Amino acid sequence: MADGVEPPPFDNDEDEVKEDDDLFSDAKEKPSSPETEKSPEHVYSRPPVIDKSSDDEDKDEDEDLFKGGSSEIKLDSDEDAEEENITKKTPEPKPNAAVGATAKESTPQIPISQAVTAKTKVAAPSLKNDDVAESSDDKEVYEIDIKITETLKMGDGMSAYIVYKIVSKTTNPNYRRPENAVLRRFSDFLGMHAKLADKHVPLGIIVPPAPEKSVIGMTKVKMSKEESGSSDFVERRRAALERFLIRTAAHPTLASDPDFIEFLAKDGDLPKSTSTSALSGAGVMRLFHKVGESFEKITLKVDESDEWFEEKQQQVEALDIQLRKLHTNIETLSQHRKELSQSTAVFAKSAAMLGNVEEHTALSRALSQLAETEEKIEQMHKEQAEADFFVMAELMKDYVALMGAVKDVFHERIKTYKLWKDAEATLGKKRENKAKLEMQNKTDKISQAKAEIEEWEQKVEKGQEDFETISKNIKKEMVRFEKLRVNDFKESVIKYLEVLMDNQEKLIKYWETFLPEAKAIA
Repeated sequence: MADGVEPPPFDNDEDEVKEDDDLFSDAKEKPSSPETEKSPEHVYSRPPVIDKSSDDEDKDEDEDLFKGGSSEIKLDSDEDAEEENITKKTPEPKPNAAVGATAKESTPQIPISQAVTAKTKVAAPSLKNDDVAESSDDKEVYEIDIKITETLKMGDGMSAYIVYKIVSKTTNPNYRRPENAVLRRFSDFLGMHAKLADKHVPLGIIVPPAPEKSVIGMTKVKMSKEESGSSDFVERRRAALERFLIRTAAHPTLASDPDFIEFLAKDGDLPKSTSTSALSGAGVMRLFHKVGESFEKITLKVDESDEWFEEKQQQVEALDIQLRKLHTNIETLSQHRKELSQSTAVFAKSAAMLGNVEEHTALSRALSQLAETEEKIEQMHKEQAEADFFVMAELMKDYVALMGAVKDVFHERIKTYKLWKDAEATLGKKRENKAKLEMQNKTDKISQAKAEIEEWEQKVEKGQEDFETISKNIKKEMVRFEKLRVNDFKESVIKYLEVLMDNQEKLIKYWETFLPEAKAIA
């Protein structure tokens, strides 16, 4: 009997499979069982939420969400984008891919930068694009060109110091004159930066850092007999200060700050900044303050409720580590190229001396020509080493410092949040105290308690407003910072490659010129 029965056709099975597929797709749109609601796909596709609530509340929220026919959990920051993704239907259900794409869309990329090339003109046109204009509250961007044209050594011995001649041209109407030329000391730069940082960092604005003090470098300059102070240290500091001014002037808010305008346009000397001296009492207090802030950054941790800030802080940390590594490697490369230049010079001298004692005429001439070629190559290696340092190594050094400025504004946000929450805690205690007084019928103290509650309610309101303001400003600053950083790196890399290609072309030309001399040896 079994032999006479034919197996059922496979077409029916395929239809059943298709129906099963349709069944699961319907189940995705309208879950009909608890098993469907609690599938692993929903568990793992849920984006992380830092604010914690009770287990019962979480379960209720999950059930409400899935009963609404949606397989995704909405983020507060991108509800509209999430709804668009949920309404889109695909032939095959892929909940994990859909949620992954949604999370990717809801996470903006990290932003950071300015110009560090040899050009001293601020890249004002790059600030006029739509994204950067929005990040600066639609403030009008004015062109400004800043150059430090001279360095002058004033005084003798340990009392000597360097002054820098700053020439600026601008279309900003806040300046009294379109062109200005002033002399400023290094301490003036530090004082101006300190004023800008005190005013703008608490608001979430990234203030470019000033170059660091170097006691050893300045001591060498003071003890040297060069009146112009034109040493390598002074030239490097001059270039660093110029880049600092360019970056500051590129920011619409900082460029119109009264302290920055006074620095560039005020005739004569500025009031002496006593807090910038490393050996002064204020300098020692500043050092202790920095140590305390560093310790506070390590110990002060909060549960981040905004995914954007949590991701950006992680990206900033990762970028800072890689920039430090790249800076160290480029400095090593520059040092090796300097050593190669020195070794090439020694080889050129040896070849020239050998050519002088060689009796064979053609060989002697070839050795002399080789010595001349090696001297040219030695100069080429020296120029390339300088390009390694000034174009790339200094760029990385500047951005290591800029990452510190970015971390500072993030830390200010945490401090603002802490002040806000501390005010809320104090307000709660004041209200509890008022309730106790009412229960004890101490009417004489109730009025004072009410006044204190009103005072702390205002502080809580202001704390929340400050926190929302600094969060909004940081997001705008990061967008602007990232766009300028990309442009900055692009310009520097292009310039560095142009120098490399030019030197390689010179090298080929040098050896092509020498080759006939080598072939002429008979």
